[in-house]
Amino acid sequence: MLWNEVKEILKHKLPEAVQHLWIEPLTCIKADDNQIELACPDKFFCLWVKENYLKIIEESLVQLGKASAKINFSISSPALNESRGRLLQGGTREQLRLPAIPEVNSNIRNLHPRYVFEEFMVGDSNLLAHSACQAIASGDNTLGPSLYINAGTGLGKSHLTHAVAHSIVNNFPGTRLHYLTAPQFSSEMVSRIRSNSMDVFKDKYHNHCDVLLIEDVQSLTGKVKTQEELNELLDVLMKTGKRIILTGSTSPRELSNIDDGFRSRMSAGLISTINPPDLKTSRLIIKRKAVNCNLLLDDELVEYLAQCIRGDIRTLESAIVGLKAKSSLLKKNPDLAMAKEIVAEIIGNTHELSAELIRDFIAHQFKVSIQDMRSKSRKKMIAFPRQVSMYLARKYTEQGLAEIGKAFNRDHSTVLHSVRVISDAISRNGSIRGQVKLLAEKLKK
Repeated sequence: MLWNEVKEILKHKLPEAVQHLWIEPLTCIKADDNQIELACPDKFFCLWVKENYLKIIEESLVQLGKASAKINFSISSPALNESRGRLLQGGTREQLRLPAIPEVNSNIRNLHPRYVFEEFMVGDSNLLAHSACQAIASGDNTLGPSLYINAGTGLGKSHLTHAVAHSIVNNFPGTRLHYLTAPQFSSEMVSRIRSNSMDVFKDKYHNHCDVLLIEDVQSLTGKVKTQEELNELLDVLMKTGKRIILTGSTSPRELSNIDDGFRSRMSAGLISTINPPDLKTSRLIIKRKAVNCNLLLDDELVEYLAQCIRGDIRTLESAIVGLKAKSSLLKKNPDLAMAKEIVAEIIGNTHELSAELIRDFIAHQFKVSIQDMRSKSRKKMIAFPRQVSMYLARKYTEQGLAEIGKAFNRDHSTVLHSVRVISDAISRNGSIRGQVKLLAEKLKK
């Protein structure tokens, strides 16, 4: 039988303990020149064998001249019971560590159960960060083993790091993953210094870490000793090809009171910025959050929330939770009046207009992207809504010309020119005058 021949070869390639604990429990269900189907005791067993011994099994098939044979794994409960029976021979009740299993387990603190990739809404503002995190979670080093995510509060950086941790724990359970915040890292280090056990601390992170996820590195500003220790750790992990994700509220070059060596190390890999979600992504987020709360929202309510609450995803979630609570209390479906009350409670009765908000609103009305509005394009279908946005921003905000221009990647002279162009068009062209008036009324609402 082909599987028996493979096992004979493996006996000469693997230690006896590994052979006994990871190869013998595999039950061959089917074996021919094209396929070998092996039953494993449980999901963990299956994943561990795939990750650690599949390659050597395939090499054995090549040695037997069966390179085309595919290996498939399935779960077999009877095999699990039999395996447990062998492991518990002798009546011991002590938890044992199997050979080849790391002595130091993963260190994962308080993962949010809903912060998984499936719940993350992908848009232009976060596409690169999302793709990089998925690559790191799957072990793909195409985008590099190191990632720094730069994002403001409530934009999804914690969601992505939690999603990476969830994915690795579920799909690669043998991986030694350490997820914690920078303050937690600093606190643990200080505790080890006080107890004269820094050697334990270094051994844990330097020698028993495959994936390191550290959030909120901006909190390390001014903490010289912690920066030195983390810098040394990053150097060790990078040289050994481990995977690293760091997150912060600003990019490494903008962090103050940071050692230059540490700043350079944080910048050694891919740096990805998560920007506030555009209207399309905000709508997707609102709809997903509503589904999670078992709340039915019509398109008008979704659009109202997306237009009123910009930037902070946590604020959007707060609005959804508020709507759910209010609709349950009143025993009626949420409506626009209810939504306005909730929004007023969260962001106040008035929502101050800004050049960015006006730009995004006009972009949606003319069905052009934010990128187009900020681009160098002079096509009429883009230039006109851009000029209208600048005109309305000048009219309805207290922002200066330079500040308005920044929202469109332009200088103050371009804003001034746009205001003159639209003012002139309004005085000469009734159609444009009516169009701008209608947009202004919608904007004020």
